[in-house]
Amino acid sequence: MLRVLFVCVHNSARSQMAEELLRLVSAGRMEACSAGLEPGPLNPFVVRALGTLGIDISGKQPRDVFELYKSGARFHYVITVCDEASAERCPIFPGALKYLHWSFPDPSGFAGSDNQVLDRTLHLMEQIEAKIVSWLENFNA
Repeated sequence: MLRVLFVCVHNSARSQMAEELLRLVSAGRMEACSAGLEPGPLNPFVVRALGTLGIDISGKQPRDVFELYKSGARFHYVITVCDEASAERCPIFPGALKYLHWSFPDPSGFAGSDNQVLDRTLHLMEQIEAKIVSWLENFNA
């Protein structure tokens, strides 16, 4: 089974969504994991957005990418999901067979009312899911 690691700065939003969406979309054909450079608290809008799909991450703890590396974990793919436009520092995970980068905005920067931020987070989740679906279609081609 192929193992995929999604990495972003805080492991609080984008990488968490990507992990759960790959698990859902691949229907168990791939093992998904996520981690961050500076793990922070889960983004509550991400928890709510994933909840609309029946995915509950409310009790999940963000992971430190370096602790994951020190544990000896190995992955076939490492996919960074940091926002290049914001010049975010995407962590590097040594030892992967392939590296990919998918640039997505950080939802912690979304502004507006609760409904507006949730709507933007849901839109981001749709973008991440579309990228995963496209990747899997091309991967299986």
